[in-house]
Amino acid sequence: MKDEISGGTISACFSQNKEELIIEVSKIDGSPFFIRALLLPSNTSISFPKDFKRSKKNNIDLFPEIIGKKITNIKLLNFERAFYLALGESQALLFKMHGSRSNLLYFKDLEATPFSIFRKELKEDLMLTVPELEKSLELTKARFLELEGNASQFLPTLGKRPRAWLKEAGYLEGNIETRFALMGEVMDMLESPLFSVINENDNYYLTLLPCTTPIASTSDPLEASNIYFQKAVVKKNFENVKNQLLRTLSEKRKKTVNYISKTRQKLEAMENEPPPSQTADIIMANLHQIPVGTELVSLFDFYANETREIALKRGLSPQKFAEQLYKKSKNKKIEFEQLRKNLAQKEKDLEEIATEEEFLLDSEDFRSIKSLIKTGDRFSKVQPQLQLPYKRFETDGFEIWVGKSAKANDELLRRYTWKEDLWLHAKDVSGSHVIIKTQSGMVPTKLVLERAAALAAHYSKNKTASLAAVMYTPCKYVRKVKGSLPGAVKVDREKVILVKPEGPEEI
Repeated sequence: MKDEISGGTISACFSQNKEELIIEVSKIDGSPFFIRALLLPSNTSISFPKDFKRSKKNNIDLFPEIIGKKITNIKLLNFERAFYLALGESQALLFKMHGSRSNLLYFKDLEATPFSIFRKELKEDLMLTVPELEKSLELTKARFLELEGNASQFLPTLGKRPRAWLKEAGYLEGNIETRFALMGEVMDMLESPLFSVINENDNYYLTLLPCTTPIASTSDPLEASNIYFQKAVVKKNFENVKNQLLRTLSEKRKKTVNYISKTRQKLEAMENEPPPSQTADIIMANLHQIPVGTELVSLFDFYANETREIALKRGLSPQKFAEQLYKKSKNKKIEFEQLRKNLAQKEKDLEEIATEEEFLLDSEDFRSIKSLIKTGDRFSKVQPQLQLPYKRFETDGFEIWVGKSAKANDELLRRYTWKEDLWLHAKDVSGSHVIIKTQSGMVPTKLVLERAAALAAHYSKNKTASLAAVMYTPCKYVRKVKGSLPGAVKVDREKVILVKPEGPEEI
């Protein structure tokens, strides 16, 4: 860096997200040089992009005091993960690369505390001074012998990888002379200008130790930093997004396969089951043989050429009961055709999911994945959306809202309900708040109430029960008690309904 930018002038310093700072330096020859400090707690790194296009919005200028300042020196602090750009005789911009506590600090006076810092939440950094960061270590044999070869005390700044190398080389079992020789060997390797980027267990590392299968090796530290950034940050982020998309597709595939299997079984059962209209035909053909008020009658089934018992409905005449059976048969036929359409669509979806999974597995960059997200409806949940505290369902013209979590339940009740909306919750167990949104002049039907109750049971601890009790009452009788836990409420005038827990797909 000293060779590249000493004598250069800082021309810009800005941030486009809260964890990243970009510094542009105009070199002596007028060409630009960029420093990108990424202070992600999970992966702190510095890189040097050849070019950097500043966004036209969503960015902010920082450290205005350093703009126009000339870089007179670059100093690495002794035995410390920190260095600073000297700006004149007393000013400096310090890079403190302490993992999750990393920060950039601007000093108007190197002997004083910082004038301003990048990550303002690290308030203790406002009390730091440069001299107290620097360490002095005596790396002599006499000191090593005095510490009886304790590597952590002799060189406390050794990282995990050098310590692992010493252990594998037999450091713990060796005598004092062997240990000192191994320590010298490690220190020589750490002074050698050969950097390697490696991948272990799907994580990327930058090391100065010898590697058998590095992804890349270079003697240029700036190039090594850029390679590491591309792999550990850009590539890793791409792999995380790609894996998330593959998980989304896998979940969709499992649900689709499950739906196809159940629908095929249901269609097969419907095909093998005589339609209700046949029973209605038998009743209508034998009306003269059915005594008034009879609930069970034996009639000749001319479809099967045998006599069978037919249960009639109490309170209905045989003619009215036959009418109901004809209507039921008509509805069953409509349901059968709809199931066939749904099955064909799901089989088509399954083919598309397989194609998208194959495409994702072959993808190597963000560009192709972004185009897939943009065009694929299945990834609509992956795209940024307005985060509502509830899931929305619709049945028989009414909207049913289901809270996503305990805190979401509170928000749903506080901000999204009207006093006449109907509130439901599985009785005596934890679960989601469920709201039936009422409409002017319309009261939720029994079907709507049962389906909402089935959802309330499904999104509760009673999900696997054969029957579950669900209480319901208008929202005006549900209130939050001050100091209660998230999701906890007090309920008055509730009624209880017994239902089978059913999720949205089953409904």
